[in-house]
Amino acid sequence: MDARAALLSVALLAGTYNAWQRWESRPVHPPDGALAPDEPAQTDLHNAAPVRQGRWMLTPRADYDITARILSREDYRFDSLADLIPEDLALGWGPMSDNHVLAAFEISQGTRFYTWRPRGSLPIARDDVISHSANTHVIPANERIRSDLGHLGVGQVVHLGGTLVDALRDDGAWLHTSLTRTDAGAGSCEVMLVETVEIR
Repeated sequence: MDARAALLSVALLAGTYNAWQRWESRPVHPPDGALAPDEPAQTDLHNAAPVRQGRWMLTPRADYDITARILSREDYRFDSLADLIPEDLALGWGPMSDNHVLAAFEISQGTRFYTWRPRGSLPIARDDVISHSANTHVIPANERIRSDLGHLGVGQVVHLGGTLVDALRDDGAWLHTSLTRTDAGAGSCEVMLVETVEIR
């Protein structure tokens, strides 16, 4: 096999794999109504032992359990956090898991932020949008969880269990988790070490 044929084979394999990944994580179209009605459950932790994850030391701040609809997802391979956090999930619960409410918004992600814009008048109060949706930096606890997270798609309802953590890298870079659902803007993202993933 000459070099040109080998390159063509590699390109075809890469294209097939990429297409398969996109198909697996394609958006689903769930039924109407609040699909994830419950608030996230959080129990603050004190003096929990740090956890080493590669170059990062993770300090547990709270046990965290959430069932939410995936509003958007964004994969990261090359930014400064990608070795720890390969993807972000924009999650919605309560009214922000309802088709009729979500139809009124344009939702996007990029540069580690989640953004929502109303298409017209707000269907619910702005404070309710903020307190019922969040950008979550998900840290897979192991390779199985990494695979499970990688297969999640927009529109699915997922249950995630784990811990909210602060992260400190060996070169001094750091990341703090939000511990409230009512904040917005920089610093408002949940940083979650994910230990369980379950599609609902």
